[in-house]
Amino acid sequence: MSDIRTSHGAAAGALAPREYHLAHEPHPENGTLLGFWLYLMSDCLIFAALFATYGVLGRSYAAGPNGAELFDLTLVAINTAFLLLSSITFGFAMLRKQMGDVKGTLIWLAVTGFFGLCFLGLELYEFHHLIQEGAGPQRSAFLSAFFTLVGTHGLHVTFGLIWLVVLMLQIKQHGLTPANNRRLMCLSMFWHFLDVIWIGVFTFVYLMGVL
Repeated sequence: MSDIRTSHGAAAGALAPREYHLAHEPHPENGTLLGFWLYLMSDCLIFAALFATYGVLGRSYAAGPNGAELFDLTLVAINTAFLLLSSITFGFAMLRKQMGDVKGTLIWLAVTGFFGLCFLGLELYEFHHLIQEGAGPQRSAFLSAFFTLVGTHGLHVTFGLIWLVVLMLQIKQHGLTPANNRRLMCLSMFWHFLDVIWIGVFTFVYLMGVL
């Protein structure tokens, strides 16, 4: 009887479902990048709504100043150049990362952060100047939509700069580990995304506003 029970027990054990536990996530990099792409798509929806709002309210001046009277295209062109240059220098940082050059990566990231700060500083200067001229966001629907759209982009640049500084500290402390390389890739996509959005702002808000 004991032999029969043993054989039945062995058969039952063989038929029982087995559990498998993986020590590591099977595709951590692909999963992170996919999640970040989904985040960027949601951000696209936010900016699409803001562009649509500006498109509807962009002519509602409430007897106040319009874009042709307020916008300084020279200042905006310089600011655009700062952001475009920061995108190029980020590309150089990614090239140094591919070579495994920690120092070179940090240098180009620092240059990117410098151009990003220049962009943010000029944008704050523009906002301050407009408010001093009495063209604050409460002046008209046009200015409310303008400050909301451009200010939201500026907030994204601010968060990107904070992320950049934190990532530089992580790279300096731990080097170009797989986790840091993955974070660099996500930040690169985010930074270039802000560049594309700003080209839309420059064209749709500033150029069309002046013309």
